[in-house]
Amino acid sequence: MSAVLEYPHKHAISAEEYLRMGEAGVFAPEARFELIEGEIIEMAPIGSPHAGTVAILDRILARAAGDRAIVWVQNPLRLGERSMPQPDLALLTPRTDSYRSSHPTAADVLLVVEVSDTTLQFDLSTKIPLYARAGIAEAWVVDLEKRAVRVYRDPDPAGYRMSFTASGDETVSMRALTGVAVTVLALFPA
Repeated sequence: MSAVLEYPHKHAISAEEYLRMGEAGVFAPEARFELIEGEIIEMAPIGSPHAGTVAILDRILARAAGDRAIVWVQNPLRLGERSMPQPDLALLTPRTDSYRSSHPTAADVLLVVEVSDTTLQFDLSTKIPLYARAGIAEAWVVDLEKRAVRVYRDPDPAGYRMSFTASGDETVSMRALTGVAVTVLALFPA
């Protein structure tokens, strides 16, 4: 007697399984994936406007934060047992080992930033809610098309309780680190 599946089953991947798969060479070296709620998601290719904006943000945030934070660029965060997203940038609480012994968790994150062009809908509908459920205090989405920064604060399992959009010559200041601010126009040089 053989068992017949009446419907397909998904197997959610744990963060540990995902890391072991990477260490075992399951993924091609140039492959770009992230683990979101147990599913391996292929990341979109990075275009020039996206890459340039990440570089600008990296420079601004590193200067403003100094030694008060580690700027974590396109590296994974371990958010629970089934998620390892790779935000474009995160500001992390400094650690003497610079996170060599383990990936940062939500408790280490002061700010997470996604730069969005082709991924805006995914970032807003999937990643921002994931960051809120994980308890990350503040998240920004840089909307390249609208030349704006969407700011999310006060996380709750149901989502962020506060959000606003800044554009033009408006400045967005981080809550966790005084003096860390970005003028939106600075992200979009002529």
